[in-house]
Amino acid sequence: MGEAFLLAICIVFIIEGLMPLLIPDKWKQFLMQMALQPSESLRRIGGVMVVIGVVSAYFLINRI
Repeated sequence: MGEAFLLAICIVFIIEGLMPLLIPDKWKQFLMQMALQPSESLRRIGGVMVVIGVVSAYFLINRI
C-alpha cells in the first residue's frame, strides 16, 4: 500500500510538471487567471476534482 501511494505522488509530480515544462508562458497566464477567480469558485472546482478522484480510485481499487 505504501508503494502505491508513493507511485501516485510521483505521477502527480509528473503531471503537474508537464505544463510548466512544455508551455511555460500559457501556464503562467493560467495561474494569473486562477488567482483572479473568487475563492468560492476555486473551492467548488477543488471539491469536484476531489470527488472525481475518490470515485475513480474506488472503482479502480474494487476492480482489482
